[in-house]
Amino acid sequence: MALWLAGSSLAALGTAAQAQDTVAQPAATAAAEQAAQAAQSEPTGSQDIIVTAQKRAQVLLDVPQSITVVSGKTLEAQHANSFEDYLKLVPGLQLNQDTPGAGRLILRGVNTGGVASTVGVYVDETPFGSSSGLVNGAVLAGDFDTFDVNRIEVLRGPQGTLYGASSLSGVLRFVTNAPSTDRLQVRGRASLEDVAGGDLGWSTNLMVNAPITDNVAFRASGYYRKNPGFIDSIGTAGTDIVGFTHTSDVQEDINDSASYGGRASLLFTPSDRASIRLTAISQDIKVDAPTIVEADPVTLEPLHGLSQSQFVPQKSDVAYRIYNATGEFDLGFADLTSSTSYGTQKQTLRIDLTFPISGFIQLPFAFGGLNLPDNEFIEGQHTNDKKFTQEVRLSDQTRIVDWLVGAYYTDEDGLIAQDFVALQPGTLTPLDLPPIFDLIGGLGFAQIVSNYKELAGFADATFHIAPQFDLELGGRYSHNKQKAHQVTGGALAGASDFVVRSSEDVFTWSVAPKYKVNDHTTLYARVAKGFRPGGPNVLPPGAPQEFATYDSDSIINYEAGIKAESADHRFSVDAAVFHIDWDNIQLLANDAASGFSFNSNGGKAKSDGVEVTLAARPIRGLELSANAAYTNARLTQDTPADTAGRIPAKKGDQLPFTPKFTTALNADYQWGVGGNAVAHFGGSWRHVSGQTAGYDAVFRQTFGHQRHVDAYDVFDLAAGVDFGRFDVQAFVKNLGNSHGVTSTTGTTVFGVFSIFPGGAIGTGIITPRTAGVSVGFDF
Repeated sequence: MALWLAGSSLAALGTAAQAQDTVAQPAATAAAEQAAQAAQSEPTGSQDIIVTAQKRAQVLLDVPQSITVVSGKTLEAQHANSFEDYLKLVPGLQLNQDTPGAGRLILRGVNTGGVASTVGVYVDETPFGSSSGLVNGAVLAGDFDTFDVNRIEVLRGPQGTLYGASSLSGVLRFVTNAPSTDRLQVRGRASLEDVAGGDLGWSTNLMVNAPITDNVAFRASGYYRKNPGFIDSIGTAGTDIVGFTHTSDVQEDINDSASYGGRASLLFTPSDRASIRLTAISQDIKVDAPTIVEADPVTLEPLHGLSQSQFVPQKSDVAYRIYNATGEFDLGFADLTSSTSYGTQKQTLRIDLTFPISGFIQLPFAFGGLNLPDNEFIEGQHTNDKKFTQEVRLSDQTRIVDWLVGAYYTDEDGLIAQDFVALQPGTLTPLDLPPIFDLIGGLGFAQIVSNYKELAGFADATFHIAPQFDLELGGRYSHNKQKAHQVTGGALAGASDFVVRSSEDVFTWSVAPKYKVNDHTTLYARVAKGFRPGGPNVLPPGAPQEFATYDSDSIINYEAGIKAESADHRFSVDAAVFHIDWDNIQLLANDAASGFSFNSNGGKAKSDGVEVTLAARPIRGLELSANAAYTNARLTQDTPADTAGRIPAKKGDQLPFTPKFTTALNADYQWGVGGNAVAHFGGSWRHVSGQTAGYDAVFRQTFGHQRHVDAYDVFDLAAGVDFGRFDVQAFVKNLGNSHGVTSTTGTTVFGVFSIFPGGAIGTGIITPRTAGVSVGFDF
C-alpha cells in the first residue's frame, strides 16, 4: 500500500526521480537505514511514506495528527532554499521576517509577537534554538539550508508530550540524509539567478557519500549561496527634527546576503542490532542590511519604491553550529535510542539608530551646545545561545501496545549584549564623547546573561484496542529552573544590576483515538496540551518587582482529521479541523519612558481553522496538488495596557501575521524526450489573504483598529530536462513581481521619536521576481 498525501503530493513539481524521495528514512537501526535507502529506489506509488515525527518509524497514514512531509527532492526541484521558499508547500505555516536568518515561524495563528518561540525547530534528533524568552528564540528560528536534506516534517498543533518546551503550536524537523554503505556517490548543483531591480545571485552545492567499510560510511555536503540585494538607500533628509542635518548614504542593492556552510556525518553499524551516527553542521548567514522598505504608516504602501534611509551600514551575521551523536540499539525486549547534542547560535547585529537617537539626544543636551545630533549612532548587539541536550528513549511495538518512554535534559547559556555607540560621520569609528557621558556610564549599554536548565520524563503508548481502532496516550512532566543577571548603564539605558531566578513544573499530555476504516482511509481525533516556559525578565531600571518574572503560557488543541487515498493511489486527501484555546498569553510590554520592552502575560485567545491537502495523478506524467488553510485566530480578552495606559490590542483583534485564508496550487507534467531524457514543466500559485500587522498601541488608540496588511499572490514556474546523470532547469519565482509584506517595524523609539524619517514605518517584503537557471550532476 502506498500513501500519496500531503508530503508526496507536494512532490508534484519534481521529476519522476524527485518524486521517489518522498519515502523517508526511519533511521532506527542499521537494518532500517538500509530498508529506507532501498525504498528510495522504488516508485512512489508502491511504497509507504515513512515518518519519524513521533520519534519512531511510522507510516504517515497511521499517525493520528496533522503532519505535512516535503521531500528533499521536491525542495531542490522548486529551488526552495529557505523558509520563504517553501511556505506554499505547508498549509497553515507562516513566516514573519525582515532579515534572512532572523525569522519567526507561525503555525495555526499562535503568535502575538513575543520573543520566545512557539514553534520548535529540530535537526534530526537535535532541538535547535533557545528554550527561554531571554535569547530571542522566536525571531531566530533555525533556517537551515535544504540541500541534501531527506525531508522536512511539519507537525501542527502542540507537541509538548514528545518535544517539550517551546513547541506550543508545532514542530518543524529537518531530517537529513544518513550516510550509506551502498555506493560512492557524488552529487552537485550550480545556479545563477537575477532579481528584478537588483543584482545577480549564484549558488553552488556539492555532496559526497563514501562507503569506508561494509559497516562504516561517511557523507558530507557543502554549499555557498550569494543572495542578490534589491533594496536601495536613498537620500531622504530627516528635516522634521531641529538640528538634524544628515542625508542618508545613497547606495544600491544594500540588502545582499551570503549563506554558506556544510554538514558531515559518519555512520557506524557494527551489527544489524546497533548503529551509531556522528554529525556536525556549520552554517553562516551574513546579511548587509535588512529587507525593509520604508512605507506609509497607515496604508503600508512604499514611500520611495524599494528603498530605506540608511545612514550607517547595517549587518546581521548569524552562525549555527551543531554536534550530535545518536546511537540506536536493539536490546531484544526494546529499542534504545540515545541522542547527545551540543549546539550554538550566535548573532551579531549592527543597527542604524542615527535618526531616532539624534533627535533624542538633541532635546536634553541642546542647552549645552553639544553637536551629538550631527553624528551617527548605532546599536551593536550580540545574541549567543549555547545548548547541551541529552535524550534517552526506550520503545517497542507489540500486538497489544506500541510504547515509548524517555528522559530529557538540557542546559542552556544565553547572552544578549547591547551597546549604543556614537560614530564619526561617514565612518564606523567611535566618537570620543564629552566628559558628561563618562559620569553617567556612556551613551548606553545593556547585558543579560541567562541560564536555562530543564529535566523531563515522558511516555507515549498506542493501545491496539480492536483490529481497526487504536488509542494513543501521552504525557510529559518537566521541571525547569532559570537564572538571569541584568546589567545596564548610560544615558539611554539607565543604571541597573540585579539577578532574578525562577522555576516551574509543567505537565503536558495528549489523547488521540484513531479508526482505520480500511487500508486506505484513517479517521483520527486529538486533544493535546503544549506550553512555553516563563522565566526571569528583562526590565527597565526602577521597574516594580512584580515584573521580575513572567509565567508560562499554554494552549489546548482539539483536532479531528481524515487521511485517505484511492485504491489505485491516484487521488488522496488529508484534511483536519481544529480549535485552540490559548491561555495566559506571553506578550511584549513596553515601558513608554525608557523604551524598554519586557515579557509579560495577559489575556486569552482562540484559533479555529481547517487545513486541506488534495493530490491527484489523473494521467501518466501529470501530478496535481492543492492545499488550503482557513485560520481564524483572535484575542478573546484585551491585552494589558502599556505603561502609558494604552492597550496594544483588544478583544476580537486578529492575531498578527495570520491570514485567514491561504491557498496553493501546484502542477507538473513530465514526458520523455528521447533516450533516457525526461522533460518537465510546472508551476504553482499561492494566495495569502489580508492580515493584521504587528500590534501597535499608538496606532490602535488613534484609529480604533490594528494595521492591515493587504493580500497578495505569488506565481512560480519551473521547467527542465533530466538526462539521468545531468539535469538542466530554468525557473521563475514571483512571476508577477508581487509586493507581499511579511513584517512591520514600529514607528517610535523611546516612546517618542520615529525610527525612520518622515514618520515612515518599516515593512519586510518578499523577494521580487527572480529568474534563474541551474545545472546538476549525480554520479
